[in-house]
Amino acid sequence: MNENLRKSIVLYATDESEQLERFLRSLSRPTLESLLIDLMTMYYNDKNSSRLRELSAIYIAGYKPTEEKLGYNGYMQHVDKGIVTYCEVKPKNTDSRDKKLNGGGSFNDYTPERFERDMKENPKVLTCGFVHGKLIYLFEFDFLCLKDRLYNLIKRRFPDKVRRPGEYLRSASFSIRDYRDCSSLKAVFLRKDIERFYDFLSRDLIEAIEDFRRKNAQD
Repeated sequence: MNENLRKSIVLYATDESEQLERFLRSLSRPTLESLLIDLMTMYYNDKNSSRLRELSAIYIAGYKPTEEKLGYNGYMQHVDKGIVTYCEVKPKNTDSRDKKLNGGGSFNDYTPERFERDMKENPKVLTCGFVHGKLIYLFEFDFLCLKDRLYNLIKRRFPDKVRRPGEYLRSASFSIRDYRDCSSLKAVFLRKDIERFYDFLSRDLIEAIEDFRRKNAQD
């Protein structure tokens, strides 16, 4: 780890903010830039937290982050219509060609009750893929595009539609196959040099990306 970054982390946690500010002011601009880049690299690739990846998707798609821990990840206020659109972010990051991105995500600790709420509110779903912390693609679509996939997973886990306290569907996963043909699907972001990362993407995802690129070329 960058030594200046290590010291900054320790100062932030153990001392007054003035001490950290004094230390940062003592660093040159190139050193500060290096520190910030190392910090971003570390957290964009963090396997235990997807917060920065979530935030980048939220901001790029035009939403604002919410503060509700158990609610949706972001929202968009439509002042002219008097409504609010919520979004659920499903980011994936890989650093291995053996763990290819498939355009999917997962609803963790899912329940029939949450499924019914999501069906009713129909938030937007943002799926995004990162390779070594670099955003490769960002898709947006209606939650209802996943209703068949998630319904079948819920039904398999709770065949009698009875859920005892503490019981969950631990991982309700989906891939590009489950929403590729949805009418509300749009590509918010596709990396310009995306071909360089095709070794990290599944065949189905590459085909979907190429479809988007052909449509954009015709427009």
